[in-house]
Amino acid sequence: MKILKLLSLLVILTLTSCASVRVSTDYDSQAAFDSYKTFAFYKPGIDKVTISDLDKRRILRAIESEMLAKGFTKSESPDILVNINTETEKNVNVYNAGFGYGWGPWYGGFNRQISSSTDGVLYIDLINAKNKQLVWQGRGVGYLTHDSERKDERVREFVTQILAKYPPGTQN
Repeated sequence: MKILKLLSLLVILTLTSCASVRVSTDYDSQAAFDSYKTFAFYKPGIDKVTISDLDKRRILRAIESEMLAKGFTKSESPDILVNINTETEKNVNVYNAGFGYGWGPWYGGFNRQISSSTDGVLYIDLINAKNKQLVWQGRGVGYLTHDSERKDERVREFVTQILAKYPPGTQN
């Protein structure tokens, strides 16, 4: 019976940990988003990100692809600069798996299951190139994969879902 509960719990954890990217955004309501037509990457900011160069390139390729698909043009004199930042969030999950019975000092009590997982957080910042002010920020949170075969796919999923919210008011 306990093995069945444990297997059920593992299936639930696996399914929920593979959930989509959770996205939130913030923006400057005074920014003229319709006037931004060109972009470039903000190298000084990107150089400070402490992830592998392989992962940086994955993220930047995915962003470039999405920006071009949105009608932007990559330029040496851009309207907006694109910056990224990353972090991880450790999650500890405690599940009450029911009430257990025992003898002596262990008579009764809750059976708890504890698990932990790590979520990756990707920030995409859009900065007005003229005044260097942040005008839009997207934040995506989701599970990380260490499988190099799936990293490209997972990075594209993060970037696509974050940039689906740009420009503000986009209903995607």
